[in-house]
Amino acid sequence: MAVHEAVEGTVVAPGTYARWRSTTLGGITERVETNAVFDLVGPLQGVRALDVGTGDGTYAIEAAARGAVVSALDLEPEMLDAARSRAAARGVDITLIRGRAERLPFADASFDVVLAVTVLCFVPDAGPAVREMARVLAPGGRLVLGELGRFSVWAAERRVRGWLGAGTWRRAQFWSRSELAALARNAGLRVADVRGSVFFPPSGLAARVVAPLEPLLTRLHSPGAAFLALRADKSEARS
Repeated sequence: MAVHEAVEGTVVAPGTYARWRSTTLGGITERVETNAVFDLVGPLQGVRALDVGTGDGTYAIEAAARGAVVSALDLEPEMLDAARSRAAARGVDITLIRGRAERLPFADASFDVVLAVTVLCFVPDAGPAVREMARVLAPGGRLVLGELGRFSVWAAERRVRGWLGAGTWRRAQFWSRSELAALARNAGLRVADVRGSVFFPPSGLAARVVAPLEPLLTRLHSPGAAFLALRADKSEARS
């Protein structure tokens, strides 16, 4: 799962992402999470999309490959450089902007889709960030959040690592479905769906075994999801 640099004093190097993806566990986990997010995003051809906290660009690049006109925002120049290189290698264009989730440098109603994946877990106050995402959504637009689930083996392991001194996980926020839904509703959005995925423990072998069953486990709302994906829609403008 991606780890963003929104926590003060905690900056993850772009190479960390690449090393994670190169492992069996990391590669499978990223694929499962990406599928969960884009299943909720829906068609993207010609859509104006914003990826908040893009990191090294995984979701922005995928959105652009699916036909979206993509802007991607991150706080760290090193991450933006990595995203630029990865986008060029994939042969897609994305507009990269430096900025914070809590103060998005865009006008109201600028985007049809806003994505934010494993960002709120490292934002000290998630409410203002989600309200900013809602602000830049056009009427009829959709917000898709991907976050770290609270009730999972992954979360338990990361809490222990935080207690043992890992700065990244010491301040991380883990979420329940109801908490994510409340964030969206408090920003004036209508929650359309909240799904769980990554039902395997942090083991490459377990990931290989369980990954083919992920769509079924998601439909059954099985407990223990390490990753939650929410879609919330902005009401159409009244005539």
